Formats: sequence, C-alpha cells, structure tokens
Amino acid sequence: MAMSEVLVEQDGAVLTVTLNRPHRRNALTYTSFRLLADTWDRADQDPDIRVIIVTGAGGSFCSGMDLRALSDRQSEGGIAASAEDSRVYDALLRDRRPRQPLIAAVEGSAVAGGAELLLGTDIRVAAENARFGLPEVSWGLYPEGGGAVRLPRQMPVALAADLLLTGRTITAVEAREAGLFSQLVPAGQSLAKARELAAAIAANGPLAVEAVLRTLRETLTLSEQDAYAHDRPYATAVNHSQDAREGPAAFVARRTPVFHRH
Repeated sequence: MAMSEVLVEQDGAVLTVTLNRPHRRNALTYTSFRLLADTWDRADQDPDIRVIIVTGAGGSFCSGMDLRALSDRQSEGGIAASAEDSRVYDALLRDRRPRQPLIAAVEGSAVAGGAELLLGTDIRVAAENARFGLPEVSWGLYPEGGGAVRLPRQMPVALAADLLLTGRTITAVEAREAGLFSQLVPAGQSLAKARELAAAIAANGPLAVEAVLRTLRETLTLSEQDAYAHDRPYATAVNHSQDAREGPAAFVARRTPVFHRH
C-alpha cells in the first residue's frame, strides 16, 4: 500500500501535518496540494484543533513543486492552469489560512514552493542545517505561490530582491537574522521545539489566541489608528467572554484555567 504524501496526526489540540515524500525532499505534487488543502478545511471545521504544526519527513521541509510533475503538466499550462482543480494556492496558504496558529518545523530545504508554504505560517522553527530560498527565476518560473509578494513584507526589501532575482538560497542563520525564523535549534530538534510551542499556545484561552492571530494577520498593512479600529471588536468580544472571567479567577485561585471558547 502506497504511503500518503501528506500525513496528518492529531494529538489533543495539536494537529501535525507532515509532508511525506522524503525520497524527493518532500517535493509537492498535485496530490500533495489537494491533501494539504483538504487538511486546512478539516482544521477550520474542527473546534478541538487549536494549533497546527507543519513539517517534513526525512530531514527536509519541502523542496517545492516536483518539477517532473510540473514538466508533465506544461502542455496544460503548468501550475496556473491547474490551480482550481488542485487547489494549489489554498495548499500553499496563499489565498487562505486556517484559523489556528501555524508553526513550521524546518529541517533541510525550504525552497521554492516550500519557502512559500513557510511564508504562510505564523511561527517558524529552523534547524541549523536548514536552507531557505526562492529559486524559481533560475528555472524560468515565477514564484506565484505568494513568494514575490510576501517575502519583501517579511524581511528587508533589498535582501528580498536579492533572493528573488538571483534565485540563491541562504542558511537558517542568515534567514533568522533577517527575521524569517523565530527560533533556531540544533539539527533534528525543530519538531520537538515546535511541539513545545504548540503546547504553550494550546494551553492559552482559545478565543484570545484566535483574536490575536486575526489581528496579527489582518492589520500588518494598516496604519496604527486603522489597526486599532479593526481590532476593537475582537478585543471587546474576548474581554466580555466567560473565558476572560475564568482566566483571572484561576490565577487568583492558583489553579489551571478551564477555557470553554465562550
């Protein structure tokens, strides 16, 4: 029986999504795209899932689109022509993201479509052996999974231009210095650190976490005053919830809070 290209495992409130083509450094096929998009749908519909970890099997995160599969589809127009049926953009977190925080656990390569998937996550843990890049131009391709738009919004513009236009890759240390990764760990330890972070997030008030995450994602391009106006309904809803009463009460009583999402 063939192994699934995307493995999905739920442990309590944490969903771990593992790209599973290690023989191809987890290069993505149209099957992979469909499975990823279906997983984001599942997460959106399950209130018990509080955090999502995205990682890769076999010591690599993702080497991008499988160029062999892309070559086979060139007569049909490549990725763009297949976006609707394969849900490429949904899979790469370009046009939608699930409501939960997304944590990337990165070993080895995070390049091309793998880098674009990474740019759609919220918290990123990199192993010291990781490399990041968007080499599409060196293949005569355009990084249409969001890379050309998102990269200069998440690192200095001159460095983003350097990477996008030369197609070169950088080390995890360089990427962390540029702000792309929040944590740097020894090789083999990225998933363990991601699980630690996920457990900390899952222990917090779910309404508060979701509201803060929405503000983070939705206000980055707004002025401060517009951002305050945008986040006011979120703050009001959270701070008038039962969870907002439970948290301080548990703190005073020196017990673990029991949140109920209302």
